[in-house]
Amino acid sequence: MTTAPISVIVVSRHRPAALMRCIVALTQQDHPNFELIVVADPDGIRQTKTLKLPLKCVTFDETNISAARNAGLAVAAASIVAFIDDDAVAEPTWLSRLTAAFADPEVTASTGFIRGRNGISYQWQACEVDQFGQDHPLTITEPALRPNTPKRAVKTQGTNCAFRRHALLAIGGFDPAYRFYLDEADVNLRLSGLTAIIPGAQVHHGYLASTRRAANRVPLSLHDIAASTAIFLRRHAPEADMGAALKALSLRESARIAEHRRAGRIDAKAELALLTSLTQGWAEGLAHLFAALPPLSAATTPLQPLTTGPRPGKILAGRFWQKRRLLAEATAITAAITTVFLFTPTARPHKLSFQPEGYWLQTGGIFGQSTRQGPRFQLISFRKRVKEEAARLARYRPIA
Repeated sequence: MTTAPISVIVVSRHRPAALMRCIVALTQQDHPNFELIVVADPDGIRQTKTLKLPLKCVTFDETNISAARNAGLAVAAASIVAFIDDDAVAEPTWLSRLTAAFADPEVTASTGFIRGRNGISYQWQACEVDQFGQDHPLTITEPALRPNTPKRAVKTQGTNCAFRRHALLAIGGFDPAYRFYLDEADVNLRLSGLTAIIPGAQVHHGYLASTRRAANRVPLSLHDIAASTAIFLRRHAPEADMGAALKALSLRESARIAEHRRAGRIDAKAELALLTSLTQGWAEGLAHLFAALPPLSAATTPLQPLTTGPRPGKILAGRFWQKRRLLAEATAITAAITTVFLFTPTARPHKLSFQPEGYWLQTGGIFGQSTRQGPRFQLISFRKRVKEEAARLARYRPIA
């Protein structure tokens, strides 16, 4: 395990409950030497301070995640900076695994894998992005290093990535022209060196509601997506046919909106408003005035580390009728990374989540799927099922 100092930056806006859960999970990291920087709106900062942790807090209340990340970067003291979103929680081994590759001086960035809303299926694995903003999935099962070029680079995800601080400062950090979309891709193409892909560095990401999307993932506006796409192409692919690019973007987003309408999530009026916002955003992106991003200044504040480090694991397992007792017991445990298995005598698919009280909870049927692979029903004993699930999770967190 690397013990080099790390700065972890969490950006949050108007989601204090999610932010608190994210922070609680970060206090269970096995990395023993990192500081936590919270960049959030005033209410988020106030609630964060109730945790009585040695955090660096930066008040920021604008709808621009690039500018918010730069604000966190400005006070980061470590030579490596990692990023995670407020609606995500990290496995206990996340940070130590994500940052281990920086022992190689050629590595300037790293990224890991992301599990989705059910806590088991993957939301994101490995991918490269090209100068046209197009993704190219990679088949990666073991840690790998790949070079970055101005035309193609590993695409890091903002909720699970790390960078060598001086390299990020030297290119001006994140470009505020990208309020939330293609912001990491822009950095990836501007950053030289190698990017490490670490499959075992995992976070769980839930896609909570925000000013840009509803809880059911319906977009509230396409303005920033369109503006960022136009800016990205003008910066990285000046030879691109912008008319064709707008048509492709419109077709893609129209299909997505139509699906939401067929599902009854939006009406005709909302559909028209979304398409109008796309057109307006594209026009803004075409009119954007480019300016060179000056190098950012290095922080002068000292490292303010949390008290973390490896903890033992503990499993609590039982049937659904034992829920109250098991969850109360899990809440009371603070010295171990606790995983609760709460199963029913059914074939229901499993779900896994981190609870605000500080423990992991996996629910589902004894006979149901967890990984969504293989048969939907398997005849198995309770004891053997617990053993199988414990072995699966032991790859990412301590298990008793």
